Amino acid sequence: MYYLLILAVGVERIVELVQSNRNAQWSFAQGAKEFGRPHYVVMVVIHTALLVGCLVEPWAGHRPFIPWLGWPTLAIAAASQVLRWWCITTLGRRWNTRVIVLPEAPLVRRGPYRWLHHPNYVAVVAEGFALPLIHTAWLTAATFTVANAILLTVRIRVENSALGYT
Repeated sequence: MYYLLILAVGVERIVELVQSNRNAQWSFAQGAKEFGRPHYVVMVVIHTALLVGCLVEPWAGHRPFIPWLGWPTLAIAAASQVLRWWCITTLGRRWNTRVIVLPEAPLVRRGPYRWLHHPNYVAVVAEGFALPLIHTAWLTAATFTVANAILLTVRIRVENSALGYT
């Protein structure tokens, strides 16, 4: 069942990329500008490696499903998906996996953006830690968490600058 969950998350990521590309085309047609393109490739690699690690580590390492760890982390992973899609629907056409900003457009201050500048990253951090631990892939969880923390220091700096937070 875990492998089907990871497959479903992979399909969900493809759906996100399709939506992201549509939104990018719309945004560019409205005069949007992209920022921080060089780190995007690194982000794609890290997120792809997360899903690969979720598949390979439990299999290669003969990791068991441990109920006291697996069920709570499944709940965290599910909650992170709810938050992610709340962010996506709140931003609408302005949501993107890249940093694409419409000039002169006001910042979104509704939904989860009422409380945080970058709520989607809360979802990313939670999911990146929880998803592998559902099936005790602790090396994948630790590696992704460290790599993602480094990436997010760059990504958030780029977004803050592009959105005028800094």
